[in-house]
Amino acid sequence: MSTRRTLFTVIALGSVAAVAVALYLFQPWRLFTTVTVDEAPIVAVDGAPPPVIAEGAFVSHEHNTSGTAQLQRTSEGTIVLRIVDLNTSDGPALHVWLTDQPVIADDWYNFDDGNHIDLGSLKGNEGNQNYELPAGTDLATVKSVSIWCERFRVSFGAADLAPV
Repeated sequence: MSTRRTLFTVIALGSVAAVAVALYLFQPWRLFTTVTVDEAPIVAVDGAPPPVIAEGAFVSHEHNTSGTAQLQRTSEGTIVLRIVDLNTSDGPALHVWLTDQPVIADDWYNFDDGNHIDLGSLKGNEGNQNYELPAGTDLATVKSVSIWCERFRVSFGAADLAPV
């Protein structure tokens, strides 16, 4: 085989591998997908909604994000994060984090600087969803919630949680 042909083969195989890795990492088709979730609100035995103990509006970080985050205490004492009217971009490896960091408008990297509680994968990039907090969560340390992209370590959007 000639040197020229070998070089062409190596470049072609390298290009195919680079494209495959880029597609895996960036998942560009997610820019055009939407996962809508509409979980019912938490209700007490008497049918009343649980009290909201903290609340905040989402602000955009890496992607346009809107909606409201609420911490609710059920009659059984369980704390639930309720996300209402969420609207953000779909993305790879999105998780819901409770953090001890403040929300800063142009700083979407700060949430992994301190402590966080990973409530699991984001159920959908649009709609209403509930996440139960682990028993024993110290609410005094919880300052915000972030839609966190684990793959790229950035916040898509976040909300400060102010006591109500």
